[in-house]
Amino acid sequence: MKVLVVGSGGREHALIWKLAESPEVTGLYAAPGNAGMAALARLIDIPVTNLPALADFAQREGIGLTVVGPELPLTLGIVDQFQQRGLAIFGATQRAAQLEGSKVFAKDLMKKYGIPTASFATFTAATDALQYLERVGTPIVVKADGLAAGKGVVVCQTESEARSAISSIIEERIFGEAGNQVILEECLSGEEVSYLALTDGEAILPLASSQDHKRVFDGDQGPNTGGMGAYSPAPIVTPEMEAKILEQVIRPTISAMAQEGCPYKGVLYAGLMIQDGQPRVLEFNARFGDPETQPLLMRMESDLLPLLRATIEGNLAKWSIQWREEAAVCVVMASGGYPDSYERGKPIEGLDRVGRMKDAMAFHAGTALKEGKIVTWGGRVLGVTALGKGIKEAIGRAYQTVVQIHWEGVHYRKDIGYRALQRL
Repeated sequence: MKVLVVGSGGREHALIWKLAESPEVTGLYAAPGNAGMAALARLIDIPVTNLPALADFAQREGIGLTVVGPELPLTLGIVDQFQQRGLAIFGATQRAAQLEGSKVFAKDLMKKYGIPTASFATFTAATDALQYLERVGTPIVVKADGLAAGKGVVVCQTESEARSAISSIIEERIFGEAGNQVILEECLSGEEVSYLALTDGEAILPLASSQDHKRVFDGDQGPNTGGMGAYSPAPIVTPEMEAKILEQVIRPTISAMAQEGCPYKGVLYAGLMIQDGQPRVLEFNARFGDPETQPLLMRMESDLLPLLRATIEGNLAKWSIQWREEAAVCVVMASGGYPDSYERGKPIEGLDRVGRMKDAMAFHAGTALKEGKIVTWGGRVLGVTALGKGIKEAIGRAYQTVVQIHWEGVHYRKDIGYRALQRL
């Protein structure tokens, strides 16, 4: 079977890498892909937003399955367009992808169906939001309603920070139309967890637990990013906690979406805050996490392709997933200045050394091939991922791999996995 992966980040490189192991896969394609994927897949120069061109290619090339990585094409309706042409595609429909595409939609759904989340209020005018802020005080979380590449959430400790965030989103429109509405939300404390599950609209097949690190600097300091690293498994997700997450969050959400007339098929990602043994939803994503996908797929022993097909075909209940006992840790190496402005085109050194290392991978995210050299081409450049017998060993191996790689201005956190170490 020929498989097309839509996207160009570390998540998509990991998907390509894992799908390449499947004996059923006869050809791999990535649109548009990146420099790291070129060794495994044919790169197709079509942007993720050009849905008709992607569908034309899949039809012309006889693609048996398309796998959608990023959120933007999902919210634009790529799944609907492919389905209308009779093309097999893994991902949420446009209406189902509202769970990620509109935080207001997701919060209203959770409120209606009693899914645990933070208290909130929604505003379209800055004056109304500021009046509410004066009433409830800080700390508070200010969120843009729409997609903002993981940067549309501002945790505000002071009133001045909150006022600035409201003004930036609603009045200065730093996120464009994504800021048409803004949510002011109770600031939850506790420990964050990423919980992903495949679902065919009825059956649910959980993936292993994982934990992301959103802030750009060590100690969870600085602005939010798309994710600076992740590890799996997350020790805080005990069997008892997993049961709560499934019963209180995942199953009710799948049921709610069906009742709302937009059944959910694909991968559902719940970003959770766990405090005092109770999970509450911070946000939903309608796709595989990035960087969570990298450690998850390195730990997955099962063939990924049949699981994706079973999700589409509605027979997921027949399947299970086998996981390696080892832990996996991903450290994101970023361009200096990320998540703000950064320079492109810095030559990357050391990738050949990493390629010879055992149980370690440098998944490419923001890379390109220029004049025969692999160079930086995005904010998050690489997701360096390694396996170890336990979380401590996996962290050590990941950083042993990181130090093999260098470019001018490289930045990465030095404390990925610190919460897991505290639980040893």
